[in-house]
Amino acid sequence: MAYRLDGLPEYAFPRLHALLADVTPRANIAPINMSIGEPAHPIPDFVGDILARHVADYGRYPPNGGTPELLGAIGDWIARRYGVRLDTSRQILPLNGTREGLFNVALAVVPDTKAGQKPAVLMPNPFYQCYAAAALAAGADPIYVPAEAHQNFLPDFHGLDPALLARTALIYLCSPANPQGAVADRAYLLRLLALAREHQIMLAIDECYAEIYSQIPPTGGLEVAGPDAAGVLVFHSLSKRSSLPGLRSGFVAGDATAIDRFRQLKNYGGAPLPLPIQAASTATWRDEAHVIANRARYSAKFDLADRILAGRYSYIRPAGGFFLWLDVGDGAAACQHLWREAGVKGLPGQFLAQPDANGRNPGANYLRLALVADIEQVEDGLTRIIRCLDEKKGRPDAVPESGAA
Repeated sequence: MAYRLDGLPEYAFPRLHALLADVTPRANIAPINMSIGEPAHPIPDFVGDILARHVADYGRYPPNGGTPELLGAIGDWIARRYGVRLDTSRQILPLNGTREGLFNVALAVVPDTKAGQKPAVLMPNPFYQCYAAAALAAGADPIYVPAEAHQNFLPDFHGLDPALLARTALIYLCSPANPQGAVADRAYLLRLLALAREHQIMLAIDECYAEIYSQIPPTGGLEVAGPDAAGVLVFHSLSKRSSLPGLRSGFVAGDATAIDRFRQLKNYGGAPLPLPIQAASTATWRDEAHVIANRARYSAKFDLADRILAGRYSYIRPAGGFFLWLDVGDGAAACQHLWREAGVKGLPGQFLAQPDANGRNPGANYLRLALVADIEQVEDGLTRIIRCLDEKKGRPDAVPESGAA
């Protein structure tokens, strides 16, 4: 067995299943699952037709590096969205969703040693668990950097020990963040880029939630790095942007040398996107109308959250993404209580974080809720949650019935 994976954090959803295994919702209550961030909005109406037209192409091996049409569509989208024109043949590589790339980036760029020591990989805490798995698989130490409320939920990499930074090979950043929805602004990204270049660290910026935002489009890593994108790799997908999680289509873009290493790794151990999926992805990256409609649906649900959650449980409307991050005092206990009494399933924040050296888990107080269902179900779920939590606390101002003013 691969001993390197012995330190892998237990995955969140098996932990959730175990937590709720002996908890049964009250009778006559329809369950609502708000635990998983699986987009449920309608898919773009043209996708099915394109897949059908290209179905015979499932009988052909696809190019590993992507068709010229797909690379061109991605390059044009990057230019429109971020104002940066990349060399599509050298700086863009299609992926089977972003998780494949976020895992493989560590295998592609983390050296055996750095500064004569075992390399380190930095990541926010809470974090997407793929980052930790990638670090361990690459033979590096995963280092969990707090991203808490007093930091605007963004990790302070500058405050780390210089000796640690010297052996750091890779930094993961998620913006907009999963789970808190925090967005790294231009000043934060410029400062992080300067730190990374000073210490010869590769930046892997997970931007898969970048097209779901409340008001201001989040700044991207390529905007601050420029067209050469030295030392920066960004990751995007159609899963959230276009509500196509099952298409498994994304890309990595940026530093040409790192992309070349990525491509070499993918040639041996990766799977290229099937040609029908590449054709559908080409059209999807070129269309913005469905993205605007998708964003409007999320905005309407956050308007509901503003009304129902205002002033409660440290609710802040996130700058991006589709999660709520509520301070409920004890996320695991609240999760059990809500499943039993309200039939609503959330995810304890502690399952997305690692304890620090003192045993404190920065996600322990929180509950993550995904606003991915239709607006009626979201309203019902949020109303149930607040009523249930308020009643448990003995508050007299429990919210009204779902749908009431």
